[in-house]
Amino acid sequence: MTDRDARWLAATMHTAFFLLLVASIVRFLDHHHGEPAAPWVIALTGCLAAVYAVGLVLRVTGPEQVTVPYLAWLTVVTVLWVVLVLLAPSFAWCAVPMFVTGLRTLPTGPALVLVTLVTALVVISQNRLSTGFDPNLTIVPVAVAAVTAAVITYLRRQAVRLRETERRAGMLDERQRLSREIHDALAQGLSSQAMLLQAADRAWGDPDLAREHLHAAQQIGTRNLAEARGLVQDLAPADLDGHSVEEALRNVAEREPQPVRVQIDGPARPLPSRVQSTLVRIAQGALANAREHADASGVALTLTYLDDEVVLDITDDGRGFDPATPSADGRGHGLPAMRARAAQLGGRLTVESAPGQGTAISAAIPLGPSHA
Repeated sequence: MTDRDARWLAATMHTAFFLLLVASIVRFLDHHHGEPAAPWVIALTGCLAAVYAVGLVLRVTGPEQVTVPYLAWLTVVTVLWVVLVLLAPSFAWCAVPMFVTGLRTLPTGPALVLVTLVTALVVISQNRLSTGFDPNLTIVPVAVAAVTAAVITYLRRQAVRLRETERRAGMLDERQRLSREIHDALAQGLSSQAMLLQAADRAWGDPDLAREHLHAAQQIGTRNLAEARGLVQDLAPADLDGHSVEEALRNVAEREPQPVRVQIDGPARPLPSRVQSTLVRIAQGALANAREHADASGVALTLTYLDDEVVLDITDDGRGFDPATPSADGRGHGLPAMRARAAQLGGRLTVESAPGQGTAISAAIPLGPSHA
């Protein structure tokens, strides 16, 4: 049950209670206005209406929100209603909104106990109005209580299942997000670091060259540490810290071992932080694929500002592949991660490639009217 449904049910229930209360007092005064108990019934009706109205501000919709003031309010309302029913059985049908109140707000066990006791009092009071035993006055209240209890209990259990499903879906989305972040940031940096250390090992006979590779590996390690801290704090990519998206893309390109040409087309303008993070992460993923799988000698990275979207293109002259064929070595997390990142912002990612003809990746992210 959504919050809107819960508010609608509460409004209907409260309205029904006051209508039944008014109908009960009108019936009582029409039939028993001269009885000695009439002043007490009128006073108790006013007290019950006032106490019930006070409880409207508590806005309790489930057992997890039940407080001591609410329990005190529900106890007072129930006691006032019981006394009224004992004095005037006509007030018995006010029990229906009370069924719903208890079933909506109390834990299942106490709610069913309350419904059982209230139903028993309704049956007794209704039979007092009859000259003899009337099966309808016994069966109908029990049937109404049973149906009401079954429906409300079912809705509550469905709401619990829905919340559990949403929680699990949220956990899965978060795990996938972290998986993409680790792949696009940490794993790619560690891969570059390993390649540089291997190059340093091969160039050990040339101290200057080996030192250059080690220095580059150290820089990547420092960058990876910043990325790891960003992941823990759920921050944007470290390259965006104090830099524009254009500067961040150039920083990412400069760390690649193969030449990467960066080009900006169209008038640059401020982008939402999520769009900037997505563009940088997609660039990191595409460049890592070119570095690890394409054996490319050169890569071109182009950021294009259009009227209603921003497009990031990454092309390489590597060995290429068949996009329709799954990776033979079981890898290939990068492209699905990039596609998922673009889709989260309503964008699209297209891949064009063929064996021996290089690869072109294009990510288009739509921009709202305020950025057009």
